[in-house]
Amino acid sequence: MEPDRIDRIVSALRTRGIMAHRAEEGVYEFGIRVVIPDGSEALWNADGAAGLDAEVVRDGTLIGYVPHIPGSETFTEEQTVDAIAATRYSEEGLHPPGDLPAHPDPGGPPSQPRPPGPTRPRGPSHPRRPHWPHK
Repeated sequence: MEPDRIDRIVSALRTRGIMAHRAEEGVYEFGIRVVIPDGSEALWNADGAAGLDAEVVRDGTLIGYVPHIPGSETFTEEQTVDAIAATRYSEEGLHPPGDLPAHPDPGGPPSQPRPPGPTRPRGPSHPRRPHWPHK
């Protein structure tokens, strides 16, 4: 999301009494940081393609997340402000960091652990070649 749009959303959140700031997450990557009264922060990823979701951190540690809000890919600025403002950050309402499996297997039996693979010999797997001499 472009920084101008984020600044407008942050301004609208502040008028509602929400401590919000523009978060610079990387090179030309911006999000919205909401300070939660208990000292935690919600880092809202507001890129248009992926929609709206947030990670909640306390003292630099991920404590949970707000899952993707369905349909948020096409939200207007006002709808984005409404969604962020309406979010409740109680720990009971957050999804814990390990809540969802990396690869869900709907209806399948639980996966069995993989047996250990063959051991590799210590040292290089091929003999070293000498460097070409410099002339």
